[in-house]
Amino acid sequence: MQRRILRPCAPWLVTILSMHIGAFSVVAQEPAQTQQGVITTFAPIVEKVAPSVVTVFTTQTVSRGLSQSPFSDDILRQFFGGQSPQTQGKQTLQGLGSGVVVSPDGYILTANHVVSGADEIMVGLGTELRKYKTKKVGTDPGTDVALLKIEEKNLPAIAFADSDKAHAGDIVLAIGNPFGLRQTVTMGIISAVGRGGIGIVDYENFIQTDAAINMGNSGGALVDTEGRLLGINTAIFSRTGGNQGIGFAIPANLARDVMQSLREKGRVVRGYIGAAVQTLTPELADAMKLKGHPTGALVSEVTPKSPSEKAGMKTGDVIIAVNGKKISDARELRLMIGSMAPGTKVQMQVNREGQSKTVSVELAEMPAGAAEEGGETTPEESAQPEKATVFGGVAVADITDDIRTALNLSKEVKGAVIAEIDADSPAGKAGLREGDVIQEVNKQPVRNAKDLVAISKKLKPNEKILIRVWSQGRSGFVALEPK
Repeated sequence: MQRRILRPCAPWLVTILSMHIGAFSVVAQEPAQTQQGVITTFAPIVEKVAPSVVTVFTTQTVSRGLSQSPFSDDILRQFFGGQSPQTQGKQTLQGLGSGVVVSPDGYILTANHVVSGADEIMVGLGTELRKYKTKKVGTDPGTDVALLKIEEKNLPAIAFADSDKAHAGDIVLAIGNPFGLRQTVTMGIISAVGRGGIGIVDYENFIQTDAAINMGNSGGALVDTEGRLLGINTAIFSRTGGNQGIGFAIPANLARDVMQSLREKGRVVRGYIGAAVQTLTPELADAMKLKGHPTGALVSEVTPKSPSEKAGMKTGDVIIAVNGKKISDARELRLMIGSMAPGTKVQMQVNREGQSKTVSVELAEMPAGAAEEGGETTPEESAQPEKATVFGGVAVADITDDIRTALNLSKEVKGAVIAEIDADSPAGKAGLREGDVIQEVNKQPVRNAKDLVAISKKLKPNEKILIRVWSQGRSGFVALEPK
């Protein structure tokens, strides 16, 4: 069976499992009804939903290179849920996952990682596992959603629930094919909604559940107590690779939006404002001297000629609402804008140096690779750092042509590059590294090392400092306290 393992924070492993999702049909507007008395069986729900959940078989042929790989044949078999026969320097990997029928005419939702890289995809329906050759309509790695199609009619399509109305504590069932055991059902509750920051995909808004999810469940259905699709099972937190009560599902509403775009256009088209943002932390708010307990998405960079620049957005603005809906962090803003079509005009409420302003932005289409970050680099040794240090333990230098080339800096990036830094200094502990470019200090522009040294000498003792820094391909804000 196919799965990926990511390591967002050792010793935990995030295991993306092969599972099923889906539903192209009616969206129920009401949440599942509260049951009175003791529930003794979920059999009617399982009988209703199970025919909509299918098995996804994949085959992928890759060049053998195990001599350079840390994985043995046994580990590969465990990962991909099947055999891995050897043929003349080639290796055939067989994957196993789940999927959900979302329309009577053969559209099926699954997780993108179940079918990613597959040379052949087959779908098995029903307990007798009737197999159908499958076409990949489209995929969206940003949400881990894929849409498949088989040539068949009158299939049992699942109904969608409104996943925005799901709450922690709701009872849910996970249906899929873990370890190849067809139509396995587990029960649990929703542990949390709106989970993000896990590092699995770009657009994270997961439903977390303790319903047992194991390898082979990826792409399978997470349903409510009325048998409606709440989410697509996609990943687990695990130290062992098995279920430990922390599983994640893509919300049905998000999966449905992606599905419709894939069906109509073969790809996902997202809105784009052309501004890099980060979550406004209490430390940043304090350094920016924002009163109260503000939240929102802090604009750390405005792309030239982008919708944000045309609308008058400025670096340091804090986006606090979009079309009247409050924004709590950068992830929420990204999800909201990404779900809107290019050409949509949105009203953004921003906090600019303590004053509320409204900015009208017409969204463009997100360019390919717009969310990608640059790699980490270090400056050339030939750069001569400024003799004086700043912020207690940071030596800086002017950006020479050699440094600009080494760091892959565009001509628009100006400032002072960090040539040396004490890891135990306030700046080091705040995350600044050699090769970072300091662009602003307390909203004062920095053109070179001399500027930065002069500004640092005027800072008040024990006052928090707001630094705008270019790091790993983009700008962001950092708050620190000098010694």
